[in-house]
Amino acid sequence: MKRPSSLAAGLLASLLAGLLAGLLALAGCSSTDTSESADGNATDSGLVVLAVGASPVPHKGILEFVDENLAADAGIDLDIKEFQDYVQPNVTLQAQEIDANYFQHIPYFDEEVATKNYTFGHGEGIHLEPYGIYSQRIASLDELADGATVAITNDPSNQARALGLLETAGIIKLDESKDSPTVHDIVDNPKNLEFKEAEAPAVPKLLPDVDIAIVNGNYALQNDLVPSKDAIYTEETADNPYVNILAWNSDADAETLEAVRKLDELLHSEEVAQYIKETYPDGEVIPAF
Repeated sequence: MKRPSSLAAGLLASLLAGLLAGLLALAGCSSTDTSESADGNATDSGLVVLAVGASPVPHKGILEFVDENLAADAGIDLDIKEFQDYVQPNVTLQAQEIDANYFQHIPYFDEEVATKNYTFGHGEGIHLEPYGIYSQRIASLDELADGATVAITNDPSNQARALGLLETAGIIKLDESKDSPTVHDIVDNPKNLEFKEAEAPAVPKLLPDVDIAIVNGNYALQNDLVPSKDAIYTEETADNPYVNILAWNSDADAETLEAVRKLDELLHSEEVAQYIKETYPDGEVIPAF
């Protein structure tokens, strides 16, 4: 009996290798796939993936707690997108590039929707970040000198909040006819304060160059400022309207809106309230429910 030629043996080996590769490919196709499906939301695991925009602190951390401990049991999986500013989370939500966002308080939300015609809805308050006045030059507002410089955010709702804090402290008086006053609506400025407006993330960076800075709570935390310890004056927390909320695009499909509703419920759970209290024991962040 003749031995097969080397050419025939090579052809036989190639045929067997191709057959084996085909079998392996079929086996791979039959395995469980937990990636997102073509619609970009549901997965083979049965969870609905929600893309949620958030500020780094404290919003992202709260969402991560929910995702790691509560979300799966509610049938959702969070894809958390971090934003450093206050503009893009709403721009991205309006474009439906994300399904919800968690970074803004109600007055800011109302201002954005009114001026930009966003098709948004929102839930009830989740948490409050107390606003504070900080200084590297003085220890009390009683020491504020004539002509002192004040760093303040330039977005309308937060500027009104900051000016209201100064008015409550007895430093300035505002035009009572204005619902959202700006620096141009100060009717009494006995200390002749000079205001330096900046984007909210930049305000704490100006502390070395100004007498006082009025800083948003989340940016205070990002810059290692604790309101209860470092602020020389803080706002009242009782009945405070500046509670942070989950927002969504009301034009989203029914499946997405149902998943967002479940997320909003989880964000108002006792587990989340306890997480906030344990993570921020000095009142830097306060549950609002």
